[in-house]
Amino acid sequence: MKKVLIHISLIITFIVIYLLQSILFSHFTIAGIMPNMFVIFMMFIGLYMGRTMGTIYGIMAGILIDFWVGKNIGLTSVALALIGIISGALEKTLSKDSRITVLLMGVICTIIYEIALYFLQFIVLGINVEILNFIKILLIETIYNILLIIILYPIISNVGYEVENEIKGDKILTRYF
Repeated sequence: MKKVLIHISLIITFIVIYLLQSILFSHFTIAGIMPNMFVIFMMFIGLYMGRTMGTIYGIMAGILIDFWVGKNIGLTSVALALIGIISGALEKTLSKDSRITVLLMGVICTIIYEIALYFLQFIVLGINVEILNFIKILLIETIYNILLIIILYPIISNVGYEVENEIKGDKILTRYF
């Protein structure tokens, strides 16, 4: 029952993030660029729930974002799924307690997301990418995401450990099993 509540809570969190992105953060742009909380959300799902859940949530969130925004369906889902896969693959090797590690992971995930999205737009849509514009977007969005991770990290880590314990269960086997 708790697992169902966790998934419902994650869906509600996704909707809240979408509303924050479209309503609140649209007023706090620098050069028309705003933070991307979906990258942070998928990163934390991958870190605390694993690669499979990160991938599934990345695909579902990307498809919903593409439907709501009206973009070509699938490009955002591939990029967000990639973030879920990468952060899920690193969940056992990285320390989730270290803020520096989580911040570096946020930087890497933001860079990978933007590169993947621009690459897919170039391949699928044939859109030419201006390197200077791309670097400007990448730098500003990365700084925004770092600031959001710094602000939200205490909340997300506490909730993340609770979710991780519930989803993955206690898998510690003692000698006297």
